Amino acid sequence: MKIFIATKNKNKLKELERILVPMGFDVVSENDLDKPLPEVDETGVTYEENALLKARSGLEVTGLVSVADDSGLSVDYLDGAPGLYSARYSGMNATYDSNNDKLLAALDGVPRDKRTATFVSAIACVFPDGREFTVRGECPGYVAEKCSGTEGFGYDPLFICSAGCYAEISPEEKDRVSHRGIALRIFKEELKKYI
Repeated sequence: MKIFIATKNKNKLKELERILVPMGFDVVSENDLDKPLPEVDETGVTYEENALLKARSGLEVTGLVSVADDSGLSVDYLDGAPGLYSARYSGMNATYDSNNDKLLAALDGVPRDKRTATFVSAIACVFPDGREFTVRGECPGYVAEKCSGTEGFGYDPLFICSAGCYAEISPEEKDRVSHRGIALRIFKEELKKYI
């Protein structure tokens, strides 16, 4: 089955392809298009709403079944922040490093037992006939006191789950335990009801 992954994030695309291709999907991305995907204004108030906005945009451009992810890190001590604003936590020109620095500053002096966090991924799928669904995957853990590791992207160098730091475990291990890996396995099962 041909699926369009509606994302402009190269790291996220790589991860989604790495999980979806072995599941038997024929993946198409912005790299296969004549022109760039339009920027999507993420005005949703949930991960699911934002994922749907992105997936609908992909469908509009390609006419293909489109899949999009909206994800973020929710830190309990910070009342769920950075949450929906994870990608732009440190401002409109945010980088992975500036976001991680801001998060570390916000948690400066906070003890380990109060640094609990959950990585969340909502996957939306939209069909040319108007059908839509979303699924969610979550991975609990905590925020480390300093960055470590070279794998992954975003908050991965700070997030510690049961398998270890996202940025220190192998891509295969991350896919097994991560919020996005969990969401995509649920997505695969849900998709069977639609095809």
